[in-house]
Amino acid sequence: MANELEASGLGPAGMASIGSVALALYYYYVRGDEQKGQFVGLWPATILGFAAYLKLNQQEREE
Repeated sequence: MANELEASGLGPAGMASIGSVALALYYYYVRGDEQKGQFVGLWPATILGFAAYLKLNQQEREE
């Protein structure tokens, strides 16, 4: 399954981002904690940005 996720471009960073969005929605709407929901909602961009940086860094090393 991990190879299928990686081939589709939805690796661990993608899964973590989806989980973060779900957690943010939970905090914001279900628990009513708007501040925590907004804070957690900022994580996906950071996670995906860091994953992109690591992938580019890895590609540079392979060249």
